[in-house]
Amino acid sequence: MSSQPNRTRPGDGTLAVHAGEDRQKIGHAITDAIVCASTFTFTNTQAVIDFIQQKQDRGEYGRYGNPNERVVERKLAALDGAEDAIVYSSGMAAIVGLLMTKLSAGDEVVFFDECYHRSREFCTKQLSRFGVVTRQVKACDYDAMSAAVNKNTKLLVSESPTNPHLSVVDLEKFAAIGKQHGVETLIDATLATPLNVRPIEYGVDYVLHSATKYLGGHNDLLAGVISGCKAKLDPVRKLRGIMGAINSPHNLYLLERGLKTFELRMQRHNENGLAVAKFLAAHPRVSKVYYPGLETHPYYEIARKQMRGFGGLITFEIKDADWKETAAIVDASTIARIAPSLGGAESLIEQPLVMSYFEVPPEDRKRFGIYDNMIRLACGIENSEDLIADLAQALEARPKS
Repeated sequence: MSSQPNRTRPGDGTLAVHAGEDRQKIGHAITDAIVCASTFTFTNTQAVIDFIQQKQDRGEYGRYGNPNERVVERKLAALDGAEDAIVYSSGMAAIVGLLMTKLSAGDEVVFFDECYHRSREFCTKQLSRFGVVTRQVKACDYDAMSAAVNKNTKLLVSESPTNPHLSVVDLEKFAAIGKQHGVETLIDATLATPLNVRPIEYGVDYVLHSATKYLGGHNDLLAGVISGCKAKLDPVRKLRGIMGAINSPHNLYLLERGLKTFELRMQRHNENGLAVAKFLAAHPRVSKVYYPGLETHPYYEIARKQMRGFGGLITFEIKDADWKETAAIVDASTIARIAPSLGGAESLIEQPLVMSYFEVPPEDRKRFGIYDNMIRLACGIENSEDLIADLAQALEARPKS
């Protein structure tokens, strides 16, 4: 027996560092140059004809692609285990690009109801103006999703894990519903990342990431990506070229640089998330913790089966607290900063009621499962002992009279 491991796929750390890159680069540099060009030239007319007829992979006009973009897309596709990937200016631009390509007047899309609220809002408030119908069913209710499908359904959509409730979708069941009905499927895997789960391996058609989060990793860029089969993504890429939802060369450079340490950062996010979740679950002032790595989580078994780690995002509720008592704990944090987003080196903390749902009527907040005593913590890559000590002191805080 050979002493060498039988590996058909390089490890995530190797892919994050090397995938998609040429071995020799401009000027013999080890890093890719930032190509700040809106326009790319041709030597003569025949070169233009060759470019068109041979479908050459080179620049023409910045709205259709950039050398930095090509490298990052190949790297992200490799991490997701996909044939192709398309980078956008943000995660929302990515899902909007896919939806606009796939849906026409009279078509329907079915969401699990814990998907990112802006994604659902785009469908219910914007696509509805063009005759697209959106149906929402309870998260992880596969019978309800299957029953919602009809001859007009073109796409099934979910996050996994969901934000902020951290529900985990059984990807095999989700993909099977799509195949049974001949409907394409999309998973927003932003909270999981390719390190923790690869939905394409389960038969999901498209994977969405807000690369602003864990993939970029440093809270210094906006980007989004859709991964999947190249043939299915070709019309999506063409529409992006028309809509212009592209990213800048410098942002793409930052994303590529962030990806170099992706595996190492995610290992720390996973470790911190689990350690902090266990601390919170044992704290007398905390009534509930949403984290799929805890055995008390309703989707723990499916998470353990299909995820390699559980990420750094934790949602928890303060026992018998109103929104002001909850806000006092958020304000008392000295390490985590009060901010939206997640997935960066720095820990971030927020009260969903205030940060994302402040102007939403109370009855709607309750329907969405957003409670006054709820806190969302995105663990960064600090030392877990320090995060726990800071949370311990913050949980002693009370509102100022």
